[in-house]
Amino acid sequence: MQQILKNLPSSSFFLFKTEVLAGLTVALALVPEAVSFSFVAGVHPLVGLYAAFIVGIITALIGGRPGMISGATGALAVVMVSLVSEHGVEYLFATVILMGALQITAGFLKLGKFIRLVPYPVMLGFVNGLAIVIFLSQLSQFQIEDADGIRQWMDNRALVIMLVLVFSTMGLIWITPKITTSIPAPLVGIFIVAAFVILFNIDVPRVGDLASIKGGLPSFHIPMVDLTFHNLSIILPYALILATIGLIESLLTLNLVGDMTGNVGGASKECYAQGVANTVTGFFGGMGGCAMIGQSMINVKSGGRTRLSGISASLFLLLFIVVGSSLIELIPLAALVGVMFMVVIGTFAWESITIIRRIPRTDVIVMLIVTIITVMHDLAIAVICGVIVSALTYAWNNAIRIRGSVEVNEDGNNVYYIEGPLFFGSIQDFSDVFNIKDDTEVVIIDFINSRVVDQSALQAIEDLAKKYKKRKKTLQLRHLSSDCHKLLRKAGQLVVNSDDDPHYGIAVNYNVKTGAFGKGH
Repeated sequence: MQQILKNLPSSSFFLFKTEVLAGLTVALALVPEAVSFSFVAGVHPLVGLYAAFIVGIITALIGGRPGMISGATGALAVVMVSLVSEHGVEYLFATVILMGALQITAGFLKLGKFIRLVPYPVMLGFVNGLAIVIFLSQLSQFQIEDADGIRQWMDNRALVIMLVLVFSTMGLIWITPKITTSIPAPLVGIFIVAAFVILFNIDVPRVGDLASIKGGLPSFHIPMVDLTFHNLSIILPYALILATIGLIESLLTLNLVGDMTGNVGGASKECYAQGVANTVTGFFGGMGGCAMIGQSMINVKSGGRTRLSGISASLFLLLFIVVGSSLIELIPLAALVGVMFMVVIGTFAWESITIIRRIPRTDVIVMLIVTIITVMHDLAIAVICGVIVSALTYAWNNAIRIRGSVEVNEDGNNVYYIEGPLFFGSIQDFSDVFNIKDDTEVVIIDFINSRVVDQSALQAIEDLAKKYKKRKKTLQLRHLSSDCHKLLRKAGQLVVNSDDDPHYGIAVNYNVKTGAFGKGH
């Protein structure tokens, strides 16, 4: 605890209280989420609650950024449901352990740094998609099961009461900061609405209507799955998918929280923390988890900025399970729905609507693709699709930037001036620049305003040199980097060195012994 207080901006009681109350607010919002995601995955509610506690406290202690909240999430639950239904919950625990091991490996290999390749339009699509997903997930709280187990909307009276309580909670959250900032606004909204419902015994759905959250401390448990190749072939694909989804959501949340708080976080450290958390969770009967953007937003909006808030949230959640379940089960779901609706409003990137007419059309398409796929299918696939489309767009835009102009120098020789990056996407336009048949006996290609990027570009230069050689014409290459000179096999002798040659590396290796190009740097 001394180390935690040392890391606080100030050890004042006010800041300590803010962090703890922020944690309490997050813990209250975690309960229905963890229970709901347990139902989605087809496991007992305590499996989701234990995951929320264990993943939450470990990532709070050693995660890449203070203030982030992790726990059981819907993105992982929808993947788990088929595994549980086909093979049972013990296979889920084994999968979560392997998932954690893969994430630890990603941390050691520092793969988290590749999150910087996610473009801003993808980030906008990510937050917008998750905001919509959070909103849609709350609509189930306005439904009830009939005698046949079919969910349907509440009757008019119950629906009106529910909506009044939801909007009352939202109103309290909106107005509280204007009166006082000593208590997190979501906590004020939950307590006032809960007190009103309990005092007047209003008949509305409560947390206890979802499921009982009463339980004991999580106990160590080795999954009852035989260590065979057959079983590994079952759990490995699920573990890979879960590890990927968990890391993508966690790292994107890491960046989002960093933008809001102005703190620098460690991506690889977060990978390691998520891996350790999931490995431990699998051995204690939890369903695994990752960073939760909704609860992270609640924490940040409530004033949580340090590791203490995340630790407090996890400890409060454990207290709810062990000793406080009877009280927590009385809280109306409407109050928690109101909190989540405010999270939706705060999470959705409203500026993405206003800038649509001012940004490139391809960025708009990428943003919409990521948003739609996040809502309709899966976060990981959405982000991967967004990155691929952005990369292809970038490659195309650079491909059409290649330009060539020809001039005649004082010796009467044609000089081609190349502008733009030369890489796999632009080599065709590069080749079309030259008129080999009608060119002078000596031809000079000047790359002062160009840059050779990859092996395809080197090969295009080699091929061009062959064509001029067949015509018995002399070709000179100017202003290529020393790296290009070394990597050009047949055309290397054509390079004319000068003092103003550029200096840059090519994204390939050249093996001198074998005379072949290898893998990139």
